[in-house]
This record gives sequence, structure tokens and C-alpha cells, in this order.
Amino acid sequence: MARTLVAGNAVVPTAMGELRAVVRGPPSDGVLPGLVFVDGSGCGGIEDWGDWPEWISGCGAAVLVHDKPGCGNSPGNWRDQSLADRAVEALAAVEVLSAVPGVDPQRIGLIGWSQGGWVSLLAARRASEAVDRVVTIGGPGVSMAEQERVRIDNWLRRDGLDDLDRAQAMAWVDQRTARLRSGEEIGAVLADQLHLADRPWYPTVAQVYDDPRQVAFFVRNMDVDPADLLPALRCPVLALFGGADDYVPVALSVARIASSLPARHSSHGIAVFPGADHSLFTGDPDPAVARRDQLAPGFLPMLAAFLAD
Repeated sequence: MARTLVAGNAVVPTAMGELRAVVRGPPSDGVLPGLVFVDGSGCGGIEDWGDWPEWISGCGAAVLVHDKPGCGNSPGNWRDQSLADRAVEALAAVEVLSAVPGVDPQRIGLIGWSQGGWVSLLAARRASEAVDRVVTIGGPGVSMAEQERVRIDNWLRRDGLDDLDRAQAMAWVDQRTARLRSGEEIGAVLADQLHLADRPWYPTVAQVYDDPRQVAFFVRNMDVDPADLLPALRCPVLALFGGADDYVPVALSVARIASSLPARHSSHGIAVFPGADHSLFTGDPDPAVARRDQLAPGFLPMLAAFLAD
């Protein structure tokens, strides 16, 4: 049998227009499982993935990556989405990948980084028959509001702020979240925040939260909670974390996910890689070291085994 190489350009149809996409896969004598990449926060185009499609497809899967709305060469604006909108988008990408020759339409999964973890779980719950498995990398096991509180506190500690400054900063973070959750007008909350601009902690606390459109995104999504999504899933989940991740409450996420995963699958997995960061790298980029070699040892073999199961 001739070996088939799965590769080509594609588009993902969405409510915001057609998103530019590419499909990549290793040569195969048969049909391959598929994985749709689900990006994290912020803007993300195809080119921003770098070598990740090659690394993941090397684990034995055809992969599809696409622009987020308004990124790369694609229309729309991701800031106007909810996580539920992003889940619908991910499912549209699953449908595109399932129609690619050489890909097994019954074995299409999602691999979500960071915020993409919430999106992947939402999509798998929404269309259990379409999603064969879910992989999350640095995907929080808590809500966005909880995760962001931990991230900001971690970054304040990293910046060397003392206990009093951190306490003042987190008091404002809690007040801001409560006011936004109550439905208070975003402009009024941000106007009050500007009065704190002389505080040493302001740049860290206001980063991202000084843009009304991004704050609106946070408001729409702050209370999506994996504990509400995981029990209903019908597919296996592999949740992966870096032990040195300062974006996510790793220990709490592991505990929440472990207690929420349904017992119907024996193929679930949770792993924490010591010393690895939010994206499972063990060091900063070094021109003398291949970036793939800085991935957490064991990560890619573990993913390959999960895909082959």
C-alpha cells in the first residue's frame, strides 16, 4: 500500500467568516487519528504555532491549525467571542479535519492550550459524538476568575512586591471581579481603576484589564468551570501541566479535574512535569538548543501513547 502524506490548506467556516487553516500529518500506510489545535488567550495565527504542528503530528496524528478570528489573514475579532463561541468554532474545525482523506473521522480529538482547555471541554460536552478525546496543556481545572486571581498573585510575588502591596492589589482584583460579575458598567470600573495608577502593583493588575473589549471578554467567560463540564464527558481526557507554571493553580487544578472526571473511561490521564512551564518547556529559548529538546521529557511519548490507545 502506498504511504499517504496528509497535508494541505483548508478553511474553517464560522459565524465570523472563513478562517484560514492548514492540515499536517506524517506519512501513513492507513488512516490517522486527528487533532484540532485549540489556541489559548490573545491573538493567534497559523504562523504563531511555530513547530508545534510538526511535533504533535510526529506523535502519530493529522493535525489542523487555524487562525483565530481577526488574526493572521482571517476575518472577525476573537474579543467579541465567548468560550462557547470558540467551542462551536473548534467543532467546525473537527468537521473539516474529519473530511480530509487519510484521517479517521471517528478518531478526531481536540488539543487545547491554556484557555483552549476550557474551550475543548465545552466542545466535547456540546458534541460528544464528534470528539473522540481531549488533551489539555496548562488548561486550568478552575474557572477563569479563579485562575486569573492566582496568576495575578503569582506575578506580584514574582515582581517582588511586599505583603502589604500584594494585599492591596488583590483586594482591588477581588473588588473588580465582584463589580463586573454584578453587571456594573465596565467603563465605571475601569475609571475607578485609573485612580490606582500610582500604585506599584498597578501595571500587573491592570495588564489586559485596561482594555474594555478584553474586560468584556472576561465578563462573558469568567465563570465557565471545568467541574461543571467534566462529569458529562463521554471521551477520555489527558490533562497535562508544568510544575513551574505560574499562570495556573496546578495542584488545585489537578485535584478538581481528578474529582470531576467521569469514571466510565480507564484511559483518562493527569500528569505534572517537574520544572516545566505553562507550555511544558523546561527552559527559555536558547539558540544553542533545539526548542523541541526543551519540552518536558516524556511529554511527546505520553501523547503518542494516548493517541494510540
